[in-house]
Amino acid sequence: MSLGKYLSSRVFFGQLAIALVILAVLTYLFMHWLTFTTDHGHEIIVPNLAKLTEEQVEDKLDELDLDYVLLDSVDYNSEYPKYSVVEQDPLPGAKVKEGRKVYIKINASGFSSVRIPDLIDKTYREAVPTLKALGLEEGTITYIPNLGKDMVLEMRFKGRNLKVGDRVLKASKIDLVLGDGKESYVEEVDTTATPIEAIPTNAQ
Repeated sequence: MSLGKYLSSRVFFGQLAIALVILAVLTYLFMHWLTFTTDHGHEIIVPNLAKLTEEQVEDKLDELDLDYVLLDSVDYNSEYPKYSVVEQDPLPGAKVKEGRKVYIKINASGFSSVRIPDLIDKTYREAVPTLKALGLEEGTITYIPNLGKDMVLEMRFKGRNLKVGDRVLKASKIDLVLGDGKESYVEEVDTTATPIEAIPTNAQ
């Protein structure tokens, strides 16, 4: 039988149909196996771990067949309890597979201390960003007579003067004493007063 007659014969079409059925069955079985091995369609919603302790995180994630990795502690945030979760990845509400690791960062136990920088003779605009970069906050601003307008003359914390290098806790409010741009008042001595005449010692 020639190739042309075979390709148009009922035998060829029968074998082709059988091959297509086998291919369809194998494809179905493969997709079913792939779905089973990857747990396709079974997703877990990541819970909100904020303000939970590490022990609470472990218990909560164990219930969901999730794991966690503690990355590091972050600078103390007064809005969160000590040693509680401040950041997490993936974020709450994200859908993940079973066994996924959730990365967390824990709040420190308290504010760390920083050294007071040298702000004397710097302008107000220079001083404030420097304070914020160190985790400090701007406190009360006071002006006193001085030709240096908005120039830092003193740094204070809770009423006491600070020196460069003194340590304070982060988030502390630093009060600044600035110049008002006006010349200091100096009391003038009256030079027009009539001098007292000396009394002669030999006066009778």
